[in-house]
Amino acid sequence: MSMNLFDTALIKKYDQSGPRYTSYPTANNFSQFSIEDYQKQAALSNERKNPISLYCHIPFCDTVCFYCGCNKVVTKDKGKAEPYLQRLFKEIDRQAKLFDDTRVVEQMHFGGGTPTFLSNDQILALSEKLQSAFNFAQEGEYSIEIDPRGVDENTIKALAKARFNRISLGVQDFNSQVQKAVNRIQSFEQTKSVIEFARANGFESISIDLIYGLPKQSVQTFETTLNQVAQLRPDRISLFNYAHLPELFKPQRRINVDELPSADEKLAIFKYSMDFLLSEGYVYIGMDHFALPQDPLAIAQNEGQLYRNFQGYSTHAQCDIVGLGLSAIGQVGDSFSQNEKNLEAYYQRIDAGELPIVKGQIINEDDKIRRAVIMDLICHFELDFSKVEKHFGIVFTDYFADALPALVEMDSDGLLELSDNSIRVMDKGKLLIRNVCMVFDAYLANSKTQFSKTI
Repeated sequence: MSMNLFDTALIKKYDQSGPRYTSYPTANNFSQFSIEDYQKQAALSNERKNPISLYCHIPFCDTVCFYCGCNKVVTKDKGKAEPYLQRLFKEIDRQAKLFDDTRVVEQMHFGGGTPTFLSNDQILALSEKLQSAFNFAQEGEYSIEIDPRGVDENTIKALAKARFNRISLGVQDFNSQVQKAVNRIQSFEQTKSVIEFARANGFESISIDLIYGLPKQSVQTFETTLNQVAQLRPDRISLFNYAHLPELFKPQRRINVDELPSADEKLAIFKYSMDFLLSEGYVYIGMDHFALPQDPLAIAQNEGQLYRNFQGYSTHAQCDIVGLGLSAIGQVGDSFSQNEKNLEAYYQRIDAGELPIVKGQIINEDDKIRRAVIMDLICHFELDFSKVEKHFGIVFTDYFADALPALVEMDSDGLLELSDNSIRVMDKGKLLIRNVCMVFDAYLANSKTQFSKTI
């Protein structure tokens, strides 16, 4: 991917907000969804016998990072974990009963919050509970998000014992002034030692999260951070655009807006980062994600097997996702569902003997068609009309006649090549893939949701 096609004028033209398409329809469209709906969808998924992916949400953090928009509970009281786990174990039992025990768990992910807020023994107990309730594959992809500030070699050994083989580390920026501005003090040495422990204990993949657009960042400061990240040589890097939405996320109100980089500086940081990571041999997967060429994500993309879900890009396209814990989102059968977001409400639902699902959506045929289109574009940057036509029995140009004018304009702008039977996204269009996908989103025009900027 040649970054001399980084077109600043084009990026500014298409400077708008839009979904990240970790699902279609997106989560803001979820509405009333009953437990009976969910049970029917679980029965449907059992008929299809697809493998299972488990997502466990651990909401606790002992400090608040000012940029964060995650659903979390900030507390230094480690005693808060045990009552949560007691409820989570009950939810696991209730969910497991809905799924055929011959179905195999190929993927597991612990997110948050900070999953390593839990003690080593608690992480082991939770992993063992899941393994006793579900049928785990011998060689699955089992990942966990960790905060290096609270992790030592014993933690890494406990994670390995709990069957985790992939870790994702929050870094965001190594610059001390930036760290102070966002209330996340984390040294390079601390991060390096955790990665070394993980590699020594057999972890197959290391991922690092970075954010550009934070207060006190500049091209010069981020250059230093990127050089340090390059020394660590993670298998995957996520380079997220900081979306300053203090009206939605209270911690962001503590960020000094006068210290945020200007729009031009932020774009310059992004361009420099893209150039740097590509020069270091990383492959641009899409949507903020980079991976080394031998990483399963890069291989899956090359083979046309890449997928996208609530955890980002994935190599497990056929999995049903069982969401467990506060605010967790599941994808089962032909539906999406989401748990209670409020901790006390979550506890009340569990204590009442219920599943804590509060909303969701059963997807219709139109949703499936548009999801297939968006998935191919966002994962593989190309779309073969005949593939969609054969699968769904439609005439593509008739079905999407309302989308063609926008696609023609994007073609003339050089974002994509539109032919009679395909769309091929060009390199500079890959940076604006959310904009391309938005053309096919039937819900967007009536959405009142405030999304992040596409770049």
